[in-house]
This record gives sequence, structure tokens and C-alpha cells, in this order.
Amino acid sequence: LSKTLPDGRRQVTGFAFPADFLGFAFRDAYGFTAEAITAATLCRFPRRKLIALFDEFPQLERRLLAVASNELEAAQEQMLLLGRKSARERLASFLLAMSRRAEERGEPASPVELPMGRPDIADFLGLTTETVSRTFTRLTRDGLIEPLSPTLQHLPDREALAEIAEGGAEE
Repeated sequence: LSKTLPDGRRQVTGFAFPADFLGFAFRDAYGFTAEAITAATLCRFPRRKLIALFDEFPQLERRLLAVASNELEAAQEQMLLLGRKSARERLASFLLAMSRRAEERGEPASPVELPMGRPDIADFLGLTTETVSRTFTRLTRDGLIEPLSPTLQHLPDREALAEIAEGGAEE
């Protein structure tokens, strides 16, 4: 999910996974773009029909409220990440977030699948592609991640990554 500024710069605001809701807004136009980076199947609900379903299935409305609440919390975490964290802290936070998302989908926490490219990760973390690549290399050298393929990262020491993400480990 991203937004492109008038000068061409792009900010990736998040990554959607199976069963995620997209585009639930009350405006007629969306301010963000969704682009599939893997094969995807979407199910579209016209707004008025979805609202009518809320009357029939109140648990659906509660579920969407929970989704919106989680998205708000994620946006607050992203503001902290972009505003205060170092590149190493940002990447460690990102890897742990992707690991948690995998667990939420019933997948193992490690290895973690990263189907997005380094430029997408950089645009999400507010870094350059070069900085993301150097930071991946450094985390690998330090034994905190093990690349199994270009898109698959083993996280052998999630506790150490969590310490880095929270700003408790030296650069």
C-alpha cells in the first residue's frame, strides 16, 4: 500500500496479507494505491451492501472495528519508527512485524517470507535501498538473520532483534 507524492517520491504505508481488508473508507476516492507483489485474489464489496451486512451480521461490524483499531495502532508504531528509530532499529522492527504477521496467519514465525523487494522495504522504512541492503548485510554478519533465499529470512535470535528494535542494543 503506498502513496506517491507530486514530486514522484513514494511512501509505502503497509503490506497487506491474505484476509486483510483494503480500502474501507467513507470517501469516494482513495488516497492510497494498492499493488500486488504476489499473486492475489480480491473480493470486492460495494459499500452500501457491506453496511447492510452489518445489520444482518453485527459480528462483522465488530471485526472491522477491530481491524481499524489494529491499523491505527500500526500507524502509530510506524510514526515512531519513521520519526525516532535508526536504520538498524527500523529493519529489526520490520522483520519482527513480518514474523508476527506470519504467526497471525498460522505460519511459522521463522523463516519469514519477504516477497517485497528492497526498494519497497526502503520506502516503507523511510530509508534508501542502499541503506536497507547494508543493514540486511550487517544483521546477517552479526548472526541475527540468515538469508535462505532472496525472499526468505531465518530469524535465529528474535530476542536479540527485539532488543535492537526497542533501541536497547548498540549499533
